[in-house]
Amino acid sequence: MTHSADTPEEYLQVIPEERRAAMTKLHQTILDNLPKGFVTQINYGMIGYVVPHSKYPNGYHCDPKLPLPFMHIASQKSFVAVYHMGVYSDPELMKWFVGEYPKYVKTKLDMGKSCVRFKKIETIPYQLIAQLASKMTPDDCIKRYEAAFLKK
Repeated sequence: MTHSADTPEEYLQVIPEERRAAMTKLHQTILDNLPKGFVTQINYGMIGYVVPHSKYPNGYHCDPKLPLPFMHIASQKSFVAVYHMGVYSDPELMKWFVGEYPKYVKTKLDMGKSCVRFKKIETIPYQLIAQLASKMTPDDCIKRYEAAFLKK
């Protein structure tokens, strides 16, 4: 579910009222823990934390006009989502996240390849998301992306 917003601040204003506080806290948690060098913007209709073209001019292989994605958060139709390219492309980071998750949340992990879904906003593990956001620098993200997704 995409929202018509041009900035993260606008995005937080157009999502459903019942999710606004949780999404605002999630956004701030990520901002407070994100390594320097990432840029926050609307990307794919969500709040995105990306490696800017100034750092990685080639952009994302799926659409080089877009910056290299790192993390996104979204208010979807029936859940809040956290997308993280690191857990998708780095098996060790995935293993760490899956192992840590039960220490913070008592319900079963609802996860796709890069997406963690929270159907109940009260189960969002802000401390765990803070740690996850801090685990990769833009340079780490670029190295992992190139190793995982670019053909040699």
